[in-house]
Amino acid sequence: MNTKDIFDIFDSQIIEYHKTDNIDEPSHNPYSNDTFEYLLWEKSHIDTVQWHLEDLIRPDDIDPVEALKLKRRIDKSNQNRTDLVERIDDYYLSQLQHVTTIPNAKINTETPAWAIDRLSILALKIYHFGIETNRKGASAEHYAKCQAKYNILLTQKADLLQAIDDLLEELRSGKKVMKVYRQMKMYNDPSLNPMLYKKEK
Repeated sequence: MNTKDIFDIFDSQIIEYHKTDNIDEPSHNPYSNDTFEYLLWEKSHIDTVQWHLEDLIRPDDIDPVEALKLKRRIDKSNQNRTDLVERIDDYYLSQLQHVTTIPNAKINTETPAWAIDRLSILALKIYHFGIETNRKGASAEHYAKCQAKYNILLTQKADLLQAIDDLLEELRSGKKVMKVYRQMKMYNDPSLNPMLYKKEK
């Protein structure tokens, strides 16, 4: 699967989500849960819901209790997002396990899954800026600014698709080695976050 196929899954999920535009709506994943496509759809759904959670928490007059609930939900979403990125990396590790790397093979600054994470967010930006370039009642200046940014995002999409495809090809040919460092998050761990382990004493 190339990155254009991955982007198309992200785009399909975003369109599906916006049929209801409801943060509590299930993901309606059309793929079998033992497939790579399933992981990609779920990744996009998590990112899409979180995008809208971030919108909901922005107003200055938000009720503090509601804001705290949203913050907790965003924290949980971030954890789920990271967990899913690691599952996507596990897929690539399994695909690459028999590759023999060349001497002095280089390490990339990010794994394929973290690059795909960026692609998922980019898909959301493209979708929402596309809406803004056609929003009724906005000023001509608004349209012009949004169209300019939309065009840049499309260029960024082309560049990122190519860069990820190049990375995957280099990994498959052994020119680069895939090295995964598992998450080292402290804030969710009762044994590492001082605000949590102090509370247990």
